[in-house]
Amino acid sequence: MLQAKIFGKATSILKHESLEGKKLLLAVSVEPDGQPYGDPMIVLDYLGAGIGDIVLISSDGSYTGSKIVGTRKTPARWGVVGIIDPAKKAGEEEAEDGDFIAG
Repeated sequence: MLQAKIFGKATSILKHESLEGKKLLLAVSVEPDGQPYGDPMIVLDYLGAGIGDIVLISSDGSYTGSKIVGTRKTPARWGVVGIIDPAKKAGEEEAEDGDFIAG
């Protein structure tokens, strides 16, 4: 399992039949401090992650195949298993755009 940041959407005019109608996102692994590392990857999402979200992704084939796609006969490797809410420090309030304001 890895922590990753979503930075885009992937589209395709030709997909494996197991991926028809599935949401594909572009992600990059991030360190706990938010610094990216490694190569970008395509991840499957059914939780509603969006651009800018920090997520947990898994390469567990049984999860990606069984839970997201519905079959283990898929070329998909990575899937979103959780969306991480940003942490607030004491005395901060959330602004309308999702950023935090020191209080």
